[in-house]
Amino acid sequence: MNITERYARETARDYALRMLTRNIASLALAPGTMLSENELSSALGLSRTPIREALIELSKTRIVEILPQRGSRIALIDCSMVDESRFLRLVLEKAIIELACEMAPTLDFSVLEANVKLQRFYLENQLPEKLMELDNDFHREFYRLTNRLQTYRLQESMSLHFDRMRSLSQATVKDNKIVGDHEAILRAVRAGNKEEASMLVAKHLSRYTVDEKAIRGQYTHYFTTKNG
Repeated sequence: MNITERYARETARDYALRMLTRNIASLALAPGTMLSENELSSALGLSRTPIREALIELSKTRIVEILPQRGSRIALIDCSMVDESRFLRLVLEKAIIELACEMAPTLDFSVLEANVKLQRFYLENQLPEKLMELDNDFHREFYRLTNRLQTYRLQESMSLHFDRMRSLSQATVKDNKIVGDHEAILRAVRAGNKEEASMLVAKHLSRYTVDEKAIRGQYTHYFTTKNG
């Protein structure tokens, strides 16, 4: 697991949830991995109660399976859940991007500009492990700029199904178009072009469907058998 420090005033349960979410999305906790509350408790420096609460929360969106008398397990990738997660993100992010286009003359895009420059640097210097975090920060910033952070938090756990496919796509497909997507989206939003920005977001969030055959060929063991 990749563990970072706990934020100031972050509850134990929220810290456990954030660490689990981060490691599931990045595949540091791979599909099918069994989870031990005792081991997680030791790794995060928490009691078992917040660990259990975080696992129960993740089970609500079927990213974690609670197995009676056996513990918990990271669910295998279910492509129907990936599609549903992508659908939710697409609906919400198109609305957020269109709102950002309307608000463009009043918005400060400096954080997004710095983000895409850093993405380009990491891509050109072959440091893909940094891109996923910057990708997430890029999308989250539009929610912040439009004062819709609570909406972002509501869809975050469901997005884990989609995020795992994004991670696999990044590892499998070497022709990385994600940074170019982000640069184009930012240009369209700055110009207030709602139609162009909305089209670009839809294209961006659909890239995994192009990569799915290559991904499943290389990582068959990560997927539920009912998907293939």
